[in-house]
Amino acid sequence: MYDQLTPSDIKKMEEEIEHRKLVVRPKALEDVKEARAQGDLSENFEYYAAKRFKNQNESRIRYLERMIKTARVISEDSAEDEVGINNTVTVEFLEDGLEETYKIVTTVRGNSLENLISNESPLGKALLGKKEGETAHVQVNNTIGYDVKIVKIENTADDGSDRIRSF
Repeated sequence: MYDQLTPSDIKKMEEEIEHRKLVVRPKALEDVKEARAQGDLSENFEYYAAKRFKNQNESRIRYLERMIKTARVISEDSAEDEVGINNTVTVEFLEDGLEETYKIVTTVRGNSLENLISNESPLGKALLGKKEGETAHVQVNNTIGYDVKIVKIENTADDGSDRIRSF
């Protein structure tokens, strides 16, 4: 996997693992036990649903533990006037003058519907390390690219409101 993760990403993953082990796992085991006690397992939908939920929880725990184990930890610190991880950036698309605001996050937290863009996306890569007033060229593929101007950079603290994506 070798995803780039920040220390706060790893902390969120560890918190989710702990919650799943201490809260979700016992509840899932109890649900399986109750469903099994209902008798004939060959036609017991509740039993199969409970087993499936228990297995999904265990799978998520393994996934998060593997992500942490194989992660490459990157710093979320950046210079005060430069775009970095967890910064909120307002950009102007030079082609049409439209302004958009994005937060630069790691891949596991990226969500374009909420304007959380990955540091590994074309736009994220182009913005990292740039300063207010600078222009960045975003190369989407070999033939398509566009220019953006950095209007404003906010050094936002990681408030934890965006959650680690589940796959």
